[in-house]
Amino acid sequence: MTTFSLGDTDFLRDGQPHQVISGAIHYFRVHPDLWQDRIRKARLMGLNTIETYVAWNAHAPRRGEWDTTGWNDLGRFLDLVHAEGLDAIVRPGPYICAEWHNGGLPVWLTGSMENLRSSAPDFLVEVSAYLRRVYDIVAPRQIDRGGPVVLVQIENEYGAYGADKAYLEALVAVTRDAGITVPLTTVDQPVDQMLSDGSLPELHKTGSFGSRSAERLATLRRHQPTGPLMCSEFWDGWFDWWGGVHHTTDVTAAAADLDALLAAGASVNIYMFHGGTNFGLTNGANDKGRYLPLVTSYDYDAPLDEAGTPTEKFFAFREVIAKYAPVPEEVPAFASAAPALEVSLSPVGAWTDAAGSGAVAAQPQSFDALGHLSALVRYDVDLPDGKGGQLLIDEVRDLAWVSVDGVAAGTLSRTRHDRAIRIPAGRTLSILVEDQGRVNYDHRLGEEKGLIGAVTLDGTVVTGWRSTPLDVAAIAAELASAQPTDAAGDGPLAWTAEFTVDTATDLFLDTAPWSKGYAFVNGFFLGRYWRNGPQRTLYVPAPATRTGGNRLVVLELEQILAPVARFVEAPALGVTEE
Repeated sequence: MTTFSLGDTDFLRDGQPHQVISGAIHYFRVHPDLWQDRIRKARLMGLNTIETYVAWNAHAPRRGEWDTTGWNDLGRFLDLVHAEGLDAIVRPGPYICAEWHNGGLPVWLTGSMENLRSSAPDFLVEVSAYLRRVYDIVAPRQIDRGGPVVLVQIENEYGAYGADKAYLEALVAVTRDAGITVPLTTVDQPVDQMLSDGSLPELHKTGSFGSRSAERLATLRRHQPTGPLMCSEFWDGWFDWWGGVHHTTDVTAAAADLDALLAAGASVNIYMFHGGTNFGLTNGANDKGRYLPLVTSYDYDAPLDEAGTPTEKFFAFREVIAKYAPVPEEVPAFASAAPALEVSLSPVGAWTDAAGSGAVAAQPQSFDALGHLSALVRYDVDLPDGKGGQLLIDEVRDLAWVSVDGVAAGTLSRTRHDRAIRIPAGRTLSILVEDQGRVNYDHRLGEEKGLIGAVTLDGTVVTGWRSTPLDVAAIAAELASAQPTDAAGDGPLAWTAEFTVDTATDLFLDTAPWSKGYAFVNGFFLGRYWRNGPQRTLYVPAPATRTGGNRLVVLELEQILAPVARFVEAPALGVTEE
């Protein structure tokens, strides 16, 4: 039986000093058929450990559900890590941040209670049940039972959110009660207040940072007088948001900071080794005074890029790691260019005009009140006496297209802090609202989506709303076999195309000729695209394609500038800051 424990200055593996050199791969951001490839490449860079979060809302999107199949098969992911001869670190949250929608917390949970991430009894009941299910998977895969798991984290950067020690104690109790025997850790940014608030004396404190390693380790050591020093989130890149730039970090500087960490004898978890993709509608958002939804790609400028190709950073990090640990002689091959092809798109009709399905209510119903997990709700109301005027909405979450009798009147954007728009006279006001991503950080976790608060027209409250949820994935599936139509107009249109590849292969779909919407290949939900940038291509993983004919469905919300679908040889994630 192999043991893993905390020594006075080092991690101890079977009693011998051991430096953890880990990298993050989120199983829920990578097609499960590609897990083994990504894990193997981690070993070839010299890593001895793989770290992953567990996304509660991926496993339990609705109350009472618990899915551990396919993309959610955490047990299989850990078994693949073990089969590659690597250790594993598991960070089950319950809150994970991770630029993942709602910080990993299920919408049904955050919408049903106020005291999130606290020792409030109703929250602890749900969290305890969740953790026990995770630990049913993790406990038998611990290192002292012949598995790969060497560390389990309690909560996540809790010191940046709260200081409820009873909450942390409750999480430790359920963790130990569930049979977790490996060392338990916490992580916080190396700030005195955060390190003090975010942990307990019996938990091993680690830090999260991406530069000034010596200084940050010194701060951590003041709060963790004994035991191994560890940066359990070494930020080697950063995430992107719509309307921003593509973030990259200097390879030489990142490698030098990694070198400083390892030279100091510290253990490390590289965040991210391989970022992956926010497929579907899983991207998060930040709001620190301005709402910024995150893009579909989670490339993160990581050593292994979004498509699993080693980058310059991969080889720079490998060279650093080789100074401190054995590195395999084998080097992963660079991927060849993806197939480049272009096909015509055919319109198959409007797709947001479904008949109203909900009961008429005085106020617009939020996505949460409707139990709706997809991206869109359409709100329809008869205009009082057919009059127009200034329409004022308390809050739009997050982007709204306003029309009267089918004629566009304009948009309202949360990012722009829009609240008012002048509408013409007419019979029916329609407002199509998109949830652009749930905030994943700080105290806006769990906020409702849709039209929030009162809606007035020239100062008079507008009532009698019908709220119609639109499931974009279901609509795409329904239209996949639709016949082309001559339908046109200013409203949202769906488009389809057939394309052929010689063998199942990674592809990069260029969305530059389009405006804003969602794309699907053979029913696989690639994610969101938006002319707002920076991201221009969507990654199509090889397992989503097939030899021969393939079907593309595009649900466009605004307008297609050119009715073509182009697949290009390499990703285009946008301009970077100089």
